[in-house]
Amino acid sequence: MKKNLGVIPAVYPMPVLMVAAYDENGKVNAMNAAWGMICGMDKIALFIDEDHRTTQNLLKTRAFTVSIADREHMDVADFFGIATGNKMDDKFERTGYTAVRSTFVNAPVIDEFPLVMECELADVVSNDSFYCIVGRIVNVAAEEKVLSENGKVDPSRLQALIFDQFQHGYYVTGEQVGKAWNAGAGLMKK
Repeated sequence: MKKNLGVIPAVYPMPVLMVAAYDENGKVNAMNAAWGMICGMDKIALFIDEDHRTTQNLLKTRAFTVSIADREHMDVADFFGIATGNKMDDKFERTGYTAVRSTFVNAPVIDEFPLVMECELADVVSNDSFYCIVGRIVNVAAEEKVLSENGKVDPSRLQALIFDQFQHGYYVTGEQVGKAWNAGAGLMKK
């Protein structure tokens, strides 16, 4: 029997995404965003507040990067979520992390995170219900250590963090329990 829990954000898992952009002076700012998702083969949607420093920067530069946070860098990923660039001018510098300019867009690639999507601002959708940044992915780069023998990202090697809204915990992805477009194929024959 199910117990009623009221209104809570009950989607699990949620990605732990590191969004980074330059300000008008080329200074790096980064934030942690769990409310994001792929919304097309070359699009990502980020449901983030308009008043974030990172949001304001990417609106000015019309470019940003989205990295997947991993187990190895959980402390900095969490810091990017609890510290605000609006109150902490040296937020990125405090981490000791490094960033290089993307070859594809005017945005920083944070070296330490193993997977990055380099994006151009495609759209801003704003209404009474949400504020959404849509990016067009122009390149994805990954460290070789997270790639399988066939050159694709291997979730067991990536060790991507996922956020849990229920207990406010971080978990790690990796165990494959089935194959998509195959696990339910037997039901097609009924």
